[in-house]
Amino acid sequence: MSRKKRSLPARFLRGAGILLLIILLLAAGLIVFLSVTEYRPADRETLEISGAAGKTLAAGDTITFMTWNIGYGALGDNADFFMDGGTGVKTADADRVNANLNGILSMAKLKPDVIFFQEIDRDSARSSRINELERMRQELEGYESSFACNFKVAFLPYPIPPIGKVDSGIATFTAFPTVWAERIQLPVPFSWPVRMANLKRCALVSRLPVEGSDRELVLINLHLEAYDSGEGKIAQTAAVAELLYTEAARGNYVVAGGDFNQIFSSEDTSAYPAQPGKWTAGEIDVTRIPGDWQFLMDETVPSCRSLDRPYIGADRESFQYYLIDGYIVSGNLRVEECRTRDLDFVCSDHNPVLLRVTLN
Repeated sequence: MSRKKRSLPARFLRGAGILLLIILLLAAGLIVFLSVTEYRPADRETLEISGAAGKTLAAGDTITFMTWNIGYGALGDNADFFMDGGTGVKTADADRVNANLNGILSMAKLKPDVIFFQEIDRDSARSSRINELERMRQELEGYESSFACNFKVAFLPYPIPPIGKVDSGIATFTAFPTVWAERIQLPVPFSWPVRMANLKRCALVSRLPVEGSDRELVLINLHLEAYDSGEGKIAQTAAVAELLYTEAARGNYVVAGGDFNQIFSSEDTSAYPAQPGKWTAGEIDVTRIPGDWQFLMDETVPSCRSLDRPYIGADRESFQYYLIDGYIVSGNLRVEECRTRDLDFVCSDHNPVLLRVTLN
């Protein structure tokens, strides 16, 4: 009897040791798997152009834009998100994703000449593996489109339950012919091993010929860093500024738009004061991007809401709101209007921002 009692601690320690060994082997296996499957894009990649666009573009024309972070079809008014202080991971089933996409398409079918989408999924567990890009391409007739991946992970192991597979990026749709589309890698602020399961932010650059001239309309679709300590936003903004300078030196018309995850310093954000404990947007100091660039956001309507809790049925006054979606436009374009369409965040945690410009 005494020998049995003495062996219980030993058996417990042995079992605990085996369990620990299994956990360590699984963790090591996961790291090896993520290392082997890590998305490693080149610095510059030529992109496929799909579809057919019939409009022509000439100096003097007025063109319309829409930029919209669609929250991968799963961040509607029912959603909160763990990275923003909520608890949600998988925030929508297939029916809700499709309902959100219907709302997004209803705006896109108003037919702006150019559409910048951010957070559009192709095959991700978080959006029920619905190919949102293909659906957009099928339903938006008369556009050419290009897609640049910025988030591709075979299995994202956090939180609990895990996010799983992610295949997502940014897409540009244009009613004018595109002669060239390119993915340009932006600086990645994360080091190994966090880098393996994180976004690889990029710029999607599209070139549209302008009839009767040697100029191009250069479109730059962006979704800059969100959850870094600040250095990533600064480095990526500097890289975008270099793109702007290069195209301006060539005499091209330039429109850079998207989700900057930052406010332009020229905007008045007093209507949306920062709340303690909420995600805080960065700031782009517009004086550090010299030239006749025009920095455009609509101060009257927030372009994004916090995801610390669901929006539907909540006290709207207590939410954190942001101005982080907008445009940077070259001085050879005359801005006619920039406004955010208030859709009450029903189908995304962002509102679409519309722009109308004329080619001087």
